[in-house]
Amino acid sequence: MPEEKKFELRIVTPDRVFYEGKAAFIEFNTTEGEIGIYREHVPTTVIVSPGILNIYEEDVNADFKKAALHGGFATILQDKVTIMAEVIEWPSEIDLKRAEESRERAEERIRDAKPETDMERAEASLKRSIVRINSLKN
Repeated sequence: MPEEKKFELRIVTPDRVFYEGKAAFIEFNTTEGEIGIYREHVPTTVIVSPGILNIYEEDVNADFKKAALHGGFATILQDKVTIMAEVIEWPSEIDLKRAEESRERAEERIRDAKPETDMERAEASLKRSIVRINSLKN
């Protein structure tokens, strides 16, 4: 894909620059639903929801990079997208056994909830573990 059809993509967390490069298209979850971004997108700011981030560096028919994105904010300009992520992980950084154990613990906390159970925290833990597991699927 010609460079003029791509945009700058920068993904940062509180402790690292996760990704910096050019992309032809990206897609991820927001609080309003899934969003797909090409160059020349309407400028906006969105709240990121847990889900899979797909980065297409060439075009939507080419291979893409996938990451588990756990929340944050994104600023979208016509030629640049910046995602400020709370946590984001490449599949190679995820331990499947640990993610499955986390999912099981969260499901158990929700299923056996007591009045003192922090349901918001249990549900967030469940979402994070499911995103991690799903990022490892092809």
